[in-house]
Amino acid sequence: MTRTQAPETNRSLPIALLRAREKVMGPIRAMLADVGVTEQQWRVLRVLDERGPLDPTEIADRSCLLLPSLTRILQTLEGKALVSRAPHPTDRRKQVVTITGAGQTLIAENLQESQRLNAWLRDSFGSDKLNALLDLLNELDRLDRPDGR
Repeated sequence: MTRTQAPETNRSLPIALLRAREKVMGPIRAMLADVGVTEQQWRVLRVLDERGPLDPTEIADRSCLLLPSLTRILQTLEGKALVSRAPHPTDRRKQVVTITGAGQTLIAENLQESQRLNAWLRDSFGSDKLNALLDLLNELDRLDRPDGR
């Protein structure tokens, strides 16, 4: 029986993506620790700041979170007065989540540091390569698997 050889880890897409994520997220985690929010909380705030009020299902999708995790995150953010929740105006079974003024302030106060980290990445990696990488990753995200998952 012949055993097929797995690719070396430096040619494994899942491992390469994890390594790249850690390279990018390390400095961002430090910034977030200074302001007292987690990566997941930051993603939720960024989505709400960018998109405006949304229902939890759309927030979970746009911030790459599972709905049960988002429920806990929203409770924490609401406790910190960074988001507010209200019943949906036409469907009482749903909620609408809105970033508060304090949440917008938190985003604004950290925008300069976030932009500095982005500039470091763009300068280190190269603008053209970074744009190409983002285009390829977004294209990869849009792929549909044959089994529908």
